[in-house]
Amino acid sequence: MIALHDLLCAASDAQRPVCRDDRAASANAIITHAAFRTRVAVLAWWLREQSARRYALCIDDPYDFACALFALFACGKEPVIPASSAPGYLADLAHAYDAMLTDDDIRALAATESIRAAAPPMPMPMPMPMPIDPHAPLTLYTSGSSGSPKPIHKTLAQFDAEVRTLEREWGALIGDATMLASVAHRHIYGLLFRVMWPLAAGRAFDRALCAEPRQVQLRIACCGATVMVSSPAQLARWAALTGFDELTPAPRVFFSSGGPLAADAAYDYARVFGDAPVEIYGSTETGGIAWRRQNVTPAWQPLSGVDVRRADDGALEVRSPHLGHGDWHRTDDAIAFDDDGRFSLQGRLDRVIKLDGKRVSLPEMEARLALHPYVTQACVVPLAGASRERVGAVVALSDAGSAVLRNEGRVALAKALRRHLAAYFDVVLLPRRWRFRIALPFDARGKLPVATVAASFGTRAEGFEVLSETRDGDNLHYELRVPSTLVHFDGHFPNLPILPGVVQVDWAIRLASEHIAGTRDAASVDRLKFMAPVPPGALLDLRLAHDAARRRVQFAYRLNGRDCSSGVVVYRERA
Repeated sequence: MIALHDLLCAASDAQRPVCRDDRAASANAIITHAAFRTRVAVLAWWLREQSARRYALCIDDPYDFACALFALFACGKEPVIPASSAPGYLADLAHAYDAMLTDDDIRALAATESIRAAAPPMPMPMPMPMPIDPHAPLTLYTSGSSGSPKPIHKTLAQFDAEVRTLEREWGALIGDATMLASVAHRHIYGLLFRVMWPLAAGRAFDRALCAEPRQVQLRIACCGATVMVSSPAQLARWAALTGFDELTPAPRVFFSSGGPLAADAAYDYARVFGDAPVEIYGSTETGGIAWRRQNVTPAWQPLSGVDVRRADDGALEVRSPHLGHGDWHRTDDAIAFDDDGRFSLQGRLDRVIKLDGKRVSLPEMEARLALHPYVTQACVVPLAGASRERVGAVVALSDAGSAVLRNEGRVALAKALRRHLAAYFDVVLLPRRWRFRIALPFDARGKLPVATVAASFGTRAEGFEVLSETRDGDNLHYELRVPSTLVHFDGHFPNLPILPGVVQVDWAIRLASEHIAGTRDAASVDRLKFMAPVPPGALLDLRLAHDAARRRVQFAYRLNGRDCSSGVVVYRERA
């Protein structure tokens, strides 16, 4: 291990791997430590001439990001790492930085480097030792309790402490494997696992971002031994995708963070690869706190060097070298310890609301729902715009729950779950609206934004409302509500509005693309039939049947048991 602050000055093997470059002529090309230091030196030489002190790093390429990050450290300037490069988001953070570095900026500077290298008379900075302050500051952004970006100020020393913890826990298991990733480096998990830990440990990280098992297999073919850094939402989805159980050689370990991985997904990985993913529990403020493998135990084991305790009100408190101070840090997560010193999460302490004057803990209601055999995960949120305060539940169904939904319908399933909750809660507290999903809408970081869950009870941008969805093998089944106010009814037709056929085809393609890779790139629509009109306010039953071998998805809409339309979407083979 090399301390992060010594990365640019410690004596080390110039050929030490830093990054596997999927963009090079050879997909197996390795960027060495010598090349990394040269690139950092060029950037540092340029940055020293600039007056700005705080730089927002809006760089998607992980290698260029790492070069810019350490060039800023070497110059004594402060990196600011926004969670997004969206213009509106950056506008809200305009007070937090003086200048910005983007992928285009780094590419332009790289071109300048190449030009100067080809013209010896022009001075070029040499990659001389570049000392870095061990306590160099950097700022990350996360969502605050109000949803506004919240700055988290940390130091390089905190990251150095954390990568040493990670190496003690899993360095021997990983060995010389290349770090593959399906998560971005803008957040602390991706920043640590995808960039800082490999740099300090002297193992390569991959420049490519893997979105599905087939891409993982392509990178394995180039890299050999690998480790996968991913999120719960991605890992749960991968288990149902082509190529999941054919990864060869399998990654030495799958890492997951940002939220709990569904138990059935964890056991899918254990069944196929021998072990469940290693889940990391922590936050941007605290860094890593604990870990688990669900095929061993569902409880969390504190990381080496991390102390945890339970406050009088059940809150988890942490003392850790990742915090940057020696005091106890209180979190908003409630916990319960087992006899082995591990702990289970009991929900958030800050999600208690009042309905009709009665207090209800939304995490408790979610936990009660998750005990039902029809449910794998649930999220309960307050419903906006209701005449009285009410809550709605978005539920990811188990196989048993999906079978009930298909055979008995959405209303019967909701009644069964309400009866289950009625044993624990006053009837006025029970969810009044329900949405059934294949998986909860976790974001790319594995978080479950309240606003996204609440949006499940409204109309999607495409114009429909998804009341339920379920998967049965290669088949998908949806119940959709067609709003009476849908703009597509205007003029189609006067005094007799019906849903245009082209809209029905578009909806089928859009929904298929969310679970079936490649269908968004449709080549043709065959055997198209329209048998009955769809009026405003209709509750449509949509079934999608995927034939992967022939690259086609058959869709069929029904209304009140009557066929409305059908067809076959043929999609192109991906390169």
